[in-house]
Amino acid sequence: MGLAFVFPGQGSQAVGMGTELAEAFAAAREVFEEVDDALGQKLSRLMRDGPIEDLTLTENAQPALMAVSMAVVRTLQNQLDVSISQAGFVAGHSLGEYSALAAASAITLGDTARLLRLRGQAMQRAVPVGEGAMASLIGPKTDVALAEAAAAIGAEIGVCVVANDNNAGNVVISGDKAAVDRAIEAAKAMGARAIALNVSAPFHCPLMQPAADEMAEALAAAPIVPPRAPLVANVTARPVLDPDAIRRLLVEQITGRVRWRESIEWLAGEGGVTRFVEAGAGKVLTGMAKRIAPDADAVALNTPADLEAFAKSL
Repeated sequence: MGLAFVFPGQGSQAVGMGTELAEAFAAAREVFEEVDDALGQKLSRLMRDGPIEDLTLTENAQPALMAVSMAVVRTLQNQLDVSISQAGFVAGHSLGEYSALAAASAITLGDTARLLRLRGQAMQRAVPVGEGAMASLIGPKTDVALAEAAAAIGAEIGVCVVANDNNAGNVVISGDKAAVDRAIEAAKAMGARAIALNVSAPFHCPLMQPAADEMAEALAAAPIVPPRAPLVANVTARPVLDPDAIRRLLVEQITGRVRWRESIEWLAGEGGVTRFVEAGAGKVLTGMAKRIAPDADAVALNTPADLEAFAKSL
């Protein structure tokens, strides 16, 4: 019960991700082939060769990042004798929640790829390009209270909310562009640094309601079974096993706050997790875990050597 697998979200994509895994492990290659077949697209070629502009499109980035995460998981399970069921919990950052559910066998790989393709398309459709924005508020003075105060000032002229509570010193706001711009200036006046994010839509805010409606319909029809390890959900920062509750939380997540800091705090506290394992592209969540739960071990599994070393450590 001291182990949790965590799965990255959008922003961790990079051209070449998963290539080393595919070259080293048949299980990884099979995952990429299965995702390609499910989508009717050579997504694996885009992941390997780019261009980055196409890979970063939301409808491509979401299933691609999930595919890399599942390549790690399948390799661990099928070739290195490490099962997800050895973990006490799984969790994922935004789209990573779908990766977590696929890893825990709650949703099939093909269904997960198709759901994420639809999710990416629906989120892009929800708000015309240029009308929404997101910004990262960072620095030692930045916390949720500061971000909420800045967002409230922005909300005087439009939608503006806290979208991602990542960790102390890193909180993301989202909403109408004018409102977010105003919140950025307010945050700077409060002592935070603010960086406008290069995103195609304002995720995790009420403007995403049309996408939530689309996903509610798709998830209602998707076969979901209880995961092999409890999912710590983004919007509640608490574990869930019931398929109907999982469907509801995945819908709420599209417009709701990603409570990542609270999720890691719960896992490291009441959850008894002493080791966080990031399965997939990049090391973003590993860095966050080290800041939120400094007494816990955190490791990212990106390369064949990473996977082999982790398997030997168990």
